Amino acid sequence: MSDHKSKPHSAARSLSISVVCYNSGEEQLRALIASLLASLRVFQSSTPLSLVTISLVDNSEDHNVKLDLFATHAEDLDSLGVELKLLQGQGNVGYGSAHNLVIRKSDADYHLILNPDVVLREDCLRIGIAYLEINTDIAMASPYAENALGQKQYLCKRYPSIFTFLVRGFAPSALRRIFRQRLALFEMHDLSESTPTDDVTIASGCFMLCRTDKLNAIHGFDENYFLYFEDFDLSLRLAGVGKIAYVPEMKIRHSGGNSANKGWQHIKMFARSGVRFFNTHGWRFFKQQ
Repeated sequence: MSDHKSKPHSAARSLSISVVCYNSGEEQLRALIASLLASLRVFQSSTPLSLVTISLVDNSEDHNVKLDLFATHAEDLDSLGVELKLLQGQGNVGYGSAHNLVIRKSDADYHLILNPDVVLREDCLRIGIAYLEINTDIAMASPYAENALGQKQYLCKRYPSIFTFLVRGFAPSALRRIFRQRLALFEMHDLSESTPTDDVTIASGCFMLCRTDKLNAIHGFDENYFLYFEDFDLSLRLAGVGKIAYVPEMKIRHSGGNSANKGWQHIKMFARSGVRFFNTHGWRFFKQQ
């Protein structure tokens, strides 16, 4: 639990949200926007937000995201004071670079980095922002997550070793069972599910609720990462200006998959980004702490 606390602000706060899309399905995006609006409604029922912007950054070449997909939410957007924006034309600049297009222009108190395959529980934003309001030394909050089958996902990680990555991503299930304790250590299975923890090393980029000033202090994502490891790098740099917390009462559903199941092109991108990450932050070949 964080030691640095203050009373929550009574003044209205502001929130910006960036979602990077690449050939994302219409139903997936509708589900995300619906869950965001439901969560914002719960939040604003008790705490005012002066400004909320949701920016969809479409990295696809054919510009398949259209704002009229969300016409059924027009009344909700208006009643909640939410501005929905669409950014297109930049091409596929990569995950981190696309988020930076929004982060660098945001002057909101908080910024939420999101994947399009996430659905928020209704009280997610209320719990997360309330936690950040009270714990002023926290730079980023990471949620509890389940996949579409209701199985827990471990979004928080310890600093990885090369061996752990190889076992986790590419080893047969029998070998993974042999090293299950190592994998559980890496995935922080020991985190409390009832109490927030503020000594997380790395958090997944599918949902990062951050203080915008802390993001801007480190200049957002490192754009040398096209895909993969950009969230690992961001987490470690954010830890230099604040703490990263796991807030288990803040809950989401995340349908994302494993890079090892996405073909050789993704595996090569994963390996290239991994080399950059370890060159920057230090190589660890076997020991897993």
